[in-house]
Amino acid sequence: MTARESVAVVVVTYNRADLLDRMLDGLAALATPPDAVLVVDNASTDHTAEVLAARTDPWLRVTRTAENLGGAGGFSLGVRQAYAGGWDRIWLMDDDVVPAPDCLDVLLAQDEDCLMAVREDRSGRLCEKAATRFDLTHPWAVKPKTGMVETDFGTREAMPERVELENVAFEGFMCRRRVVERIGLPDPSYFIFYDDVDFAIRARHAGFRIWAVRDAVLVRQLDFDQQHDLAGWKGFYMYRNLFAVHFRYGENALVRAKPWLVALAVVLLSPLRGGRAEARNVVRALRGARAMRALPASTPD
Repeated sequence: MTARESVAVVVVTYNRADLLDRMLDGLAALATPPDAVLVVDNASTDHTAEVLAARTDPWLRVTRTAENLGGAGGFSLGVRQAYAGGWDRIWLMDDDVVPAPDCLDVLLAQDEDCLMAVREDRSGRLCEKAATRFDLTHPWAVKPKTGMVETDFGTREAMPERVELENVAFEGFMCRRRVVERIGLPDPSYFIFYDDVDFAIRARHAGFRIWAVRDAVLVRQLDFDQQHDLAGWKGFYMYRNLFAVHFRYGENALVRAKPWLVALAVVLLSPLRGGRAEARNVVRALRGARAMRALPASTPD
């Protein structure tokens, strides 16, 4: 009988202690327990430390960072630790999801290098936004995500057993250690947003296929909020990181030029929409994305 592959779960958290506690309860209720759960506490200032100190789970390992590294920095650190620990598979989680009891077993039954659990909301509605089509070929695709599981299928029941993905969220994504060995760690320079997209693109470029597994259920505790203030600090990262993905992976010169056109349009339209703050954001973002064009060395060793 073949031995089960070992699994380390990587969880990144920041100031969401009660959500984290419920998420860890979900991991504790898995039919097959993980071999390790590596929690990266991104310098939380709420009662996260107390919640973690009260846990008695034998698999729990906690790293508290000296400063907030963002989701990207936290996942980079956690994946580095999981790789160094020698576990066969690495399962990435945010602190606001709860896996169904059989979720890990369903994923482990798939002999694939890159997998994605499929998210639903608390009412059981499919809300998996991982992209089935992510277009970096055509410059007129203003938003490169042109298809996703939720809109392609509508319900979990309408999905086939597996759906191939072109990008993922670090919210239920699992990969074998050989993926990290081949392509390196998640890039911490993204801070938030698009670090998971970047990792998925690199994995696909290296020849790995990514599969959403219909029956691997992950329940999201919070509603999706896709509307961010593009004139605020999150807006800067959304613009910068989207531009960086185009600069790095655009498949032709026109796609790689798209950030310049988007920035120009935002500046010209700023009197009618986000005002000067959004215009400043997009100019800063363009400058920052240019500095990110070269993929940094990110070896796991």
